[in-house]
Amino acid sequence: MRAVDRGESFVVTRNGKEVGELTPIRARQFVSAAAAAAAFADAPAVDAEQFRADVDALLDQSAEPRA
Repeated sequence: MRAVDRGESFVVTRNGKEVGELTPIRARQFVSAAAAAAAFADAPAVDAEQFRADVDALLDQSAEPRA
């Protein structure tokens, strides 16, 4: 854990097979609203009705939620 705390990553194996990776959590970085708005200033507009229609066409939302 100290090595991970220092920034090292490790591959976790089980019976010689890679099953996971242990990596440090990246520190969150504050981004101001102005910087976020500037980053998306040139992004294309999203048609909310078309977006919803696309999602509805891909997902079956009538099924019962899984517990």
